Amino acid sequence: MRVFKKKILVIQTAFIGDAILATSILEKLHERFATSKIDFFIRKGSESLFEDHPFIDHLYVWDKKGGKYKNLLNILKQVRKQDYLYVVNLQRYLSTGVFTAFSRGGKKFGFEKNPFSFSFDKKFPHDITGRKHEVERNQLLIEAITDENPAVPKLYPSATHFEKVQKYKNAPYVCISPASVWFTKQFPIKKWIDLIKKLENKYKIYLLGGPDDKELCEALRKKSVSPKTFNLAGKLSLLESAALMKGATMNYANDSAPLHLASAMNAPITAVFCSTIPAFGFGPLSENSKVVEIKEDLECRSCGLHGKRSCPKGHFKCAMDINIDDLLFE
Repeated sequence: MRVFKKKILVIQTAFIGDAILATSILEKLHERFATSKIDFFIRKGSESLFEDHPFIDHLYVWDKKGGKYKNLLNILKQVRKQDYLYVVNLQRYLSTGVFTAFSRGGKKFGFEKNPFSFSFDKKFPHDITGRKHEVERNQLLIEAITDENPAVPKLYPSATHFEKVQKYKNAPYVCISPASVWFTKQFPIKKWIDLIKKLENKYKIYLLGGPDDKELCEALRKKSVSPKTFNLAGKLSLLESAALMKGATMNYANDSAPLHLASAMNAPITAVFCSTIPAFGFGPLSENSKVVEIKEDLECRSCGLHGKRSCPKGHFKCAMDINIDDLLFE
């Protein structure tokens, strides 16, 4: 008779923000199965978030750029050697559905939108119209083995990460993460400059982002003409950025990964939603959080779940008509 070890595999191979939100599942599973080992399957680029994570026993990292399916098959071979009590697939796409089906897991849970959901032991709806947050939708997958109450996402920067950013904490400061992969999710530079001018008298301003965001942040720093604005894009790791955000008087971000980074640190966050809407379920979860969006009911908003490369109407009113004073805090 096959004997299952008390091991659980969680799959979320989407982008950084999705991986951060998936940590709510790690928290909940650890709460329920404290003596079990939890393995996490993510896409390459998110792995630095989980350095020394206390609940993750093993991290599978899928490189999707070079030899995508060969790399997936190699990970599947490793997974099939394990006796997973549960396989929880948070992804809704074919590749992870096939992966889950052939994982040899004991019980498989996933979303019914996955083309291979017929192979899951339990499948659940992923409804973005019902005003549930993504962590609530994810919780549906493990509700039967935990309970109906989702945990909040959480990350664990080390003492070293906090020490690295301590030098930036010598005065009150705010952090701005101005970039987004999608143009219509990104608050325009002109609007960020207007905000900086209203904040620079009281605060240092740190511009955050990855190496790909360096150019945008530098352009913002130069155009703001503020001696109290500093470009840290590409200089800090994700967990170092999280450690810096934790001590900020306020953090600002688009509907993008830095928003969820703040949530996972319970750091203060003001989230600017341009073409997308909070009702999709990706809003902030920090105790001190605020959503800013256009007050006018535009018939073209939202123009898509993930944003667009350009405004389909050409006016970008969902961003340009946001009042900067709405972003200020007391």
